[in-house]
Amino acid sequence: MVTVNGSRAFFFPGQGAQHLGMAIDLAAAYPEARAVFARGSEVLGRDVVEVCRSGPEDELNSTRMSQPAIFLHSMAVLEILRKEWGAPGGHAEGLPAFAAAGLSLGEYSALVFAGSIDFEDALKIVKLRGELMQQACDAEKGAMASIIGLPASKVEEVVETACKDGLRAGIANYNSPDQTVVSGAALDVGELVKRLEGAGARRAIRLKVAGAYHSSLMASATRALEPHLRQARIRAPRVPFFANFTGGEASDPEEIRTNLIRQVESPVRWEQIVRGLLGRGLRSAFEVGPGRVIQGLVRGVARDLDMVSVGTLEGILKLKEGGVPVA
Repeated sequence: MVTVNGSRAFFFPGQGAQHLGMAIDLAAAYPEARAVFARGSEVLGRDVVEVCRSGPEDELNSTRMSQPAIFLHSMAVLEILRKEWGAPGGHAEGLPAFAAAGLSLGEYSALVFAGSIDFEDALKIVKLRGELMQQACDAEKGAMASIIGLPASKVEEVVETACKDGLRAGIANYNSPDQTVVSGAALDVGELVKRLEGAGARRAIRLKVAGAYHSSLMASATRALEPHLRQARIRAPRVPFFANFTGGEASDPEEIRTNLIRQVESPVRWEQIVRGLLGRGLRSAFEVGPGRVIQGLVRGVARDLDMVSVGTLEGILKLKEGGVPVA
């Protein structure tokens, strides 16, 4: 049985972390993981594990499928960790943790982990969120681009001027001192990228996404999702929870609810979250779910932080065998 240090945060990935083959090893090895995916498949009306295994890739990458698939993957890992730790409660609610945070969609995983939202409620909201955001993507062509090598303050200046000029684009993610993501109408993002490159950006990487997440183009998704979030049962988290919308800790259930509503169209303040946790004494973190996106983003802020991605059978076995320090 492994143990965990009280200075370790639990981070949860969002859309973009999905890939063919994700979760297959966990579902094959652990009945706890199979149970999570079985319940998800019931709610979604689709065999999620089969989509993860065989695709088609376009289906897995679609917003309506990737969001619940990533959420379920994170929940499956938590159930496995709960078993290995011998912790009480579902979805690792009994695991000791310094704090919890998630990237965009990952906020729902973090809130389940923190005991703030029940798994079943979160699953249904995530399903609806993915469907509504997919509809918004289909309604108007959007785009996103990662801007490298330009301070966020300068990106903000260029974006502000562009918006005054009528461009429908803005900042979607504050990821690190060296990386800011912009999002909006496809043609307008193209123009904005040219302006940012002219302002000194070292590089602009067009992201392979279905639409303009965390921008005003998601307004229709916000409007349709809000009534469901208004009715959702939300409790105060059992561990400090840091929100995307503010970049700071949120403990009041109504504040969490408001943040989730506004988050769909607003920037993710990931760098602020990481810096806030470092200021409180964060020393290490788990990335719980598919891929290593979170690890890359955290390293962009705190290169020396002890960061372990726990989303595969290999990762779980390393923890059990003591190959990765967890104390």
